[in-house]
Amino acid sequence: MPTTRRTDASVEDFIAAVPNARRRDDTVAAVRLIRDTIGEDPSMWGPSIIGFGDRPYRTADGREHEWFAVGLSPRRQALTLYGLTADGSNGDLLDGLGPHTTGKGCLYIARLADVDASVLTELIARAWTS
Repeated sequence: MPTTRRTDASVEDFIAAVPNARRRDDTVAAVRLIRDTIGEDPSMWGPSIIGFGDRPYRTADGREHEWFAVGLSPRRQALTLYGLTADGSNGDLLDGLGPHTTGKGCLYIARLADVDASVLTELIARAWTS
């Protein structure tokens, strides 16, 4: 059973509790951008991930779980976005995004204002429809 599951916790309360004002503002803006792009409302997944939609996710051992399609979390070092780089097919867009780093299925952005919003919107749209 996955440890991160959809919860009934309030997304708004979670965002309001983010201690860093800039990270909190970036989170509000990112949630708005994702909601406007895909037309879905967010929900909390576990204690610290804001997720949109759900889809089956198969782990390396073959088990299947429900997982969000696109997600984000306001981490201390960066705003972490999930689902935008998972399959490695968005290199063409990442080159034009602006300052970021990537990890295993994650996109890390230090300041949302420093990236190209139209490129980020396209990354979100691709992730949602893939």
